[in-house]
Amino acid sequence: MGGAGPGARPTFGVARPMQGGSDAAAKGAQPSGPGGGDQFPPLPNGEQAPPDRPSPQNARGDAMARLADRANAVHESNSEQGGFEASIHKIKEQVLPRLLERVDPEAAATLTKEELSEEFRPIIMEVLAELKITFNRREQFALEKVLIDELLGFGPLEELLNDPDVSDIMVNGPDQTYIEKKGKLTLATTKFRDEQHLFQIAQRIVNQVGRRVDQTTPLADARLKDGSRVNVIVPPLSLRGTAISIRKFSEKPITLDMLRDFGSMSDQMCTALKIAGACRMNVVISGGTGSGKTTMLNALSKMIDPGERVLTIEDAAELRLQQPHWLPLETRPPNLEGEGAITIGDLVKNALRMRPDRIILGEIRGAECFDLLAAMNTGHDGSMCTLHANSPRECLGRMENMIMMGDIKIPKEAISRQIAESVDIIVQVKRLRDGSRRTTNVTEVIGMEGDVIVTQELFKFEYLDETEDGKILGEFRSSGLRPYTLEKARQFGFDQAYLEACL
Repeated sequence: MGGAGPGARPTFGVARPMQGGSDAAAKGAQPSGPGGGDQFPPLPNGEQAPPDRPSPQNARGDAMARLADRANAVHESNSEQGGFEASIHKIKEQVLPRLLERVDPEAAATLTKEELSEEFRPIIMEVLAELKITFNRREQFALEKVLIDELLGFGPLEELLNDPDVSDIMVNGPDQTYIEKKGKLTLATTKFRDEQHLFQIAQRIVNQVGRRVDQTTPLADARLKDGSRVNVIVPPLSLRGTAISIRKFSEKPITLDMLRDFGSMSDQMCTALKIAGACRMNVVISGGTGSGKTTMLNALSKMIDPGERVLTIEDAAELRLQQPHWLPLETRPPNLEGEGAITIGDLVKNALRMRPDRIILGEIRGAECFDLLAAMNTGHDGSMCTLHANSPRECLGRMENMIMMGDIKIPKEAISRQIAESVDIIVQVKRLRDGSRRTTNVTEVIGMEGDVIVTQELFKFEYLDETEDGKILGEFRSSGLRPYTLEKARQFGFDQAYLEACL
């Protein structure tokens, strides 16, 4: 290989410019221009690369600059309340003890907020006169609201709970509260008087649903009257004081059409999911924390026939189905002696004796997964559940693992077969880094091939680019495959519409 005859190939290790073809290489022809041969022709008229596509060196420099900014950033650990709010809260501390001396708490608890405002107005004026404080009308209304929130509501949290733009509230001790608006976290001005004040609010929330939180049971899941989910964790587990996390749900029921209009899915995906809900397909909704699994489940439930009896089973009831014949069930934690607990598995077994048409689990975390699969396989088609997973394939693996976590002594192959025979569709939802929530995959479970569960992807969201303000651009693509679940759709007369949506 050492010689270099007229037709010989160049020796390894010698870099040569790429030529237009083998004939040109044989003749030793030079590149036709500065661009490097026919494969890489020069840009016309000496044009440079497009300005919107930075060179690798510039892109790397920009990325390193962003990393340096983040490494050297100084974050504000706290936020100060504005002057008006601060003055109102300061005066509230003086007025509240005197107000409680003049009010019967039991009688006040029977009144609505509006009635209480009318009753309180003259008493507040009297207390302010005693303290020699003069207020204008605006300040008086603000003080009334703060006092009534303190007595009947959840104190400083009331304002955030009433704000429709706030989707998440995260209280990290008395001095720091974060909120989520449109997918972005921001620091709120909300503050609590002290740790004891915050702890009292937390107790008030969990006591409403018959739960308790204290040093012996420092963890609690609860819900508000509007269905919002609440988690409370108190010292000694929480080192910065009582922590409250509230996941708010929209007052207006979310439908699949609304999710489509928000850009969460395409029109074809929306049609396919409507048919999946109407045709009693067994659906598993998979996703991460805050990705919109419960919202998707509520939206799918709209497609259930009004004549069907639906049972929902959850740790803390947060599903709000849009059906007339719906019975929600909720687990019960153990008492102080560690007895009397009712688990999701217990409720699933009991639900089978209650003549349900569909059983819907808010979230599966353990061995109750096997009970749900048994229900799906024994005449309760159209059952649904949510679970935490990053992809449809991982969702199947997690279901296998959860069943094996229990005391059920059956081989893994039998578990996989049970899953393959029970689950029809996996809907994967994700919360992207720009705060948007998208339905990224709709995947069918076809069956078993050897000891592997076979799936088929019907729809997928593909990332394309990102705008200057950080918004992610992408498109929903159909795989164009004939759906395996078409037979189920045919039984309900939706086969043609289902086929057109998927192709």
